[in-house]
Amino acid sequence: MLGAAGLLAGCASDIAGTGTLPLPRPGHPVTWPVLAGNAAIKPGRSPEQHATLQVYTWEAYINQDVVNAFARKFKCKVQITTFNTMNEALSKLRSGLSYDVLVGATVDVLGQLIEGKLVQPLNHGYLPNIANAWPDFTNPFYDQGWQYTVPYTIYTTGLTWRKDKVHESPYAMANPWAMPWQPKYRDRVAILDDYREGISLGLLKNGVYDLNTTDYRQIGAAREALEDLTAMVNLKISSTEYTQVPAGETWISTAWSGDMAAAASYMPKGVDVSVVGYWFPADGRGPVANDTNVILSSATSPVLAHEFLNFFLDLDNVLNNISWNGYMQPLTGVTPKVLIDQQILPPSLTSTVVTPAYFRRGVGELQLPVDADALWQQAWLVVSNGI
Repeated sequence: MLGAAGLLAGCASDIAGTGTLPLPRPGHPVTWPVLAGNAAIKPGRSPEQHATLQVYTWEAYINQDVVNAFARKFKCKVQITTFNTMNEALSKLRSGLSYDVLVGATVDVLGQLIEGKLVQPLNHGYLPNIANAWPDFTNPFYDQGWQYTVPYTIYTTGLTWRKDKVHESPYAMANPWAMPWQPKYRDRVAILDDYREGISLGLLKNGVYDLNTTDYRQIGAAREALEDLTAMVNLKISSTEYTQVPAGETWISTAWSGDMAAAASYMPKGVDVSVVGYWFPADGRGPVANDTNVILSSATSPVLAHEFLNFFLDLDNVLNNISWNGYMQPLTGVTPKVLIDQQILPPSLTSTVVTPAYFRRGVGELQLPVDADALWQQAWLVVSNGI
């Protein structure tokens, strides 16, 4: 890691053979170009008839009931194909696999999708429901003018714990991010199986809030903190905290807010969901992220694809979607009161709600320069191979 320090002076991600891509940041917003041969579709077209819309998305990330309602409305079929990681999705799209819509594209890969002409610009005339979204998303820093993206889910990364098993509360701790570092909870502590989330936890525990750091010293110190945690508690790495914490198998874990919002579905019989806690800093100074929906350049039903994106910006459809997957969508009509009144969210887990203030104050895990990304991945490999 020491030898790579000199490689991190740049502020752009170098994609082999294609030059450099800008790195979107809140203080450095990016307007992406429309590349030759990849213009938005023309206005005034009708949705394709008797089509099969091909949707590519994460596993268990979209409510089939909402998909079925779309298919009925537009008299079409919808074929869902899933992936497990964004790297997997990018690899398959680059190999030539053809879909209409990518649901859940992460902000950090947007430049690669655009540069590779894997996504097409949007025609805003087909997307009137964008008016339902937070105003942030009609000019997001990562896609000025929302040329390529509409918002899908929004979520925080925080801590979840079993209140009946763990006597400490992160709300009362000087540094809540250090909560997992307690040897008395050996064999009951887990962190998310994600290299950005893992190293970010080490950074936050060390008081570093730049979750896009290229400083090899900070990355190395975060790795060491996680290695200490592994030795201290016999750490588990998992992305099923939404089942393990409700079940009482894990007592403390990092977690995505959307996963824990659905905790009630995974509670053992007779155990109330109120024993599950979720913490995110009240000042919003923690990891906040959002996924996007995009239309792929390979779309054979691009008008229908626009209608699909628009359908998932309708409040009723969004609430139905959240009721199944737990992940909030940033519409002005999605409020804690609405979620509780419609029994989508238990009152004890209102801390999983993402507010506009959190989105604006939060720290994002954004696209890294290639060399820095390699340091993050190397650090995570050391941690995860030791478990």
